[in-house]
Amino acid sequence: MGWARGIAGPLRWAAAGGVMLAALAAAAPASAAVNVYSHTRVGDFSPAVRGVPARVYVPNSEAGTVSEIDPHTYRVIRTFPTGYYNQHVTPGWNLRRLYVDNTGTNSLTELSPVTGGAVGRRATADPYNLYFTPDGSKAIVVAEQLQRLDFRDRHTWRLIKSVWIPAAGPDHLDFSADGRALLISCEYSGVLFRVNVRAMRITGSVRVGGLPIDVKLAPDGTRYYVANQGLGGVTVVAAGSLRVLRFIRTGAGAHGMAISRSTRRLYVSNRLAGSISVISFALRRVIKTWHVGGSPDMLQVSPSGERLWTSNRFTDTVSVISTLTGRVVSVIRVGASPHGLCFFPQPGRYSLGHNGVYR
Repeated sequence: MGWARGIAGPLRWAAAGGVMLAALAAAAPASAAVNVYSHTRVGDFSPAVRGVPARVYVPNSEAGTVSEIDPHTYRVIRTFPTGYYNQHVTPGWNLRRLYVDNTGTNSLTELSPVTGGAVGRRATADPYNLYFTPDGSKAIVVAEQLQRLDFRDRHTWRLIKSVWIPAAGPDHLDFSADGRALLISCEYSGVLFRVNVRAMRITGSVRVGGLPIDVKLAPDGTRYYVANQGLGGVTVVAAGSLRVLRFIRTGAGAHGMAISRSTRRLYVSNRLAGSISVISFALRRVIKTWHVGGSPDMLQVSPSGERLWTSNRFTDTVSVISTLTGRVVSVIRVGASPHGLCFFPQPGRYSLGHNGVYR
């Protein structure tokens, strides 16, 4: 729509009372040396998750329950009720809580990652998805049916401002390298909107067509990758100008995405094709396709990087896939319509939300 802005540099963690400072690289675009995921590699855990047991939390949307899986044994430890049509399990910014997004009951169920149990509930209108600004100041509730983003104080959960999104189906988002903006997909409109998270206003948009779903920033911060369920692939958009750069065909129903532990590859779930595509960030093309069956939906990479976990939305199961061979090593029965599963804890300094996106 004519809005354009240069790309600022990446965020850098500065020891100044534990505050996140924006280290901006003059007017130059992000270089190949920049890697916004540099703290998500193997073993780079925050002290905040020390002693937290590894678990995979699976929201079963139509059952209104969460299944808790031991990732070592692939066994369901327990299944407990949360709220109806729960969509994602979201790690809090400081990694001290997990939040279950209960769309049908307008609430967030708070979980303790230490015990895995519910410790509270917050009334929140239509929480399809939940994110946190990189500086940790705000929580952002994606209210899909209401077509808005609710910006809240992360500490008090007080509503700061609601930003109306003028297109149907606001779903998933990711943040720019400098943390000042987000790009959100609108599934039913084929449009992406950029929102300034400080001013809390729309500053740009781009029409990509199809049914855009998941959004991931490239490691160098120069491009966004957008899974497009309607077009069967991934649309690549310039982070600064919002210009469409290319389309990478993956498979029918391209839906969820995850960054590899090496940060060199992007995993894409093709929900209707029953496959996973592996995209090389360097080559910007598909280098492998794994035919895994099921209906792979949202993805999570294990802390070691050796396993890829996916919920199978239409078969009430979770699949565990070897990232070395692409073979399915386990299929785990869970509840009805599993969606945004969360493997916790993960490497990373803080959580940006969704079902586990870290920087």
